[in-house]
Amino acid sequence: MEHLRELRNRLIKAILSLVLGGIVGWIFFDPVWDFLKQPYEQVPPDNCIGGKCDLVVHGIFDGFFIHLKVALIVGAVLSSPIWLYQIWAFVAPGLYQRERRWTYTFMAAAVPLFGLGAALAYVTMDKGLKIFIGLAPGDTDVLVGVQDYLSYAQAMLFIFGLTFELPLFVVMLNFVGVLTQERIRKSRRLLIFGVFVFAAVATPSQDPFTMLALALPTIVLFEVAEVIAYFHDRRKAREADPYEELADDEASPLDLDAIDAELEKGDRTV
Repeated sequence: MEHLRELRNRLIKAILSLVLGGIVGWIFFDPVWDFLKQPYEQVPPDNCIGGKCDLVVHGIFDGFFIHLKVALIVGAVLSSPIWLYQIWAFVAPGLYQRERRWTYTFMAAAVPLFGLGAALAYVTMDKGLKIFIGLAPGDTDVLVGVQDYLSYAQAMLFIFGLTFELPLFVVMLNFVGVLTQERIRKSRRLLIFGVFVFAAVATPSQDPFTMLALALPTIVLFEVAEVIAYFHDRRKAREADPYEELADDEASPLDLDAIDAELEKGDRTV
C-alpha cells in the first residue's frame, strides 16, 4: 500500500504539471499554431483554391479540439522535466549509485535526441506534403482539414523523436550487460534493413524522401551507439573478474565490508 500511495502521489503531480503546461499552451495557442502550420504554407498553391493553400475546419467542435490538442502538445513538452522527475523519483530508491549515474546520463541524452528528431521532422514535413498534394489531378482543388494536418504533424514529430531514442536504448542494454558490441556488429545488416523497413512503415506520408530522412540519421546514431558499446566493452574487459577462477559448484565470497559501506551510504533501499 505504501508503494501504491507513492505511485498515486507521483501520478497526481505529473498530471497537475501536464494540466498547468496545457493551460500555458492554450493561452499561447496563436504563436504555437503559426509555428506548426508553417510547413503546410510552403506547399505550392497550384492545386489550392484561389491560389492559396488554406487549412479547413470541417466541424462545429473542431476548433475546440484543435485548441485542446495543441495545448496538450505544449503541456507535455513544458512539463516534461517534472513528469520525468516524478518517474525518476519513484524508481531511484531501488537503484545503486552507479545505476543512478547511468540514468542521469541517459535522461540527459534522451531530451536532446528527442528534440533533434522532432526538429528534423519539422524541416522535412513540407517535402512529404509537396509530394502528395502535388499528385492531386490538375482539375481538382485540395482542401486539407486542420485536424488531418495536425494529426500528421503530431505523428511526424513524435515518430522522429522516439525513433532517435532507439540507439540510446541499445547503449543502455550494453551498459547493463544484456547486449555486447560483438552482437551489435554481427546484427548490423539486419539492423540496417529493419531501420529502413520501420521508416517506410512508420512515417505518416511514407514517401521516399521522408523515409530516407528518418532512416539515414537513425543508422548513423546506431553506429555511434556501437562505438560507445565498443569502448565500454573494452573497459569492462580490462577489469578483473573476482569470480573468474571459481568453479561452477563453488560459492562466491561475500564482501561484507563493501555491502555495509553501501548500505550506510543509502545506495540501496532495504
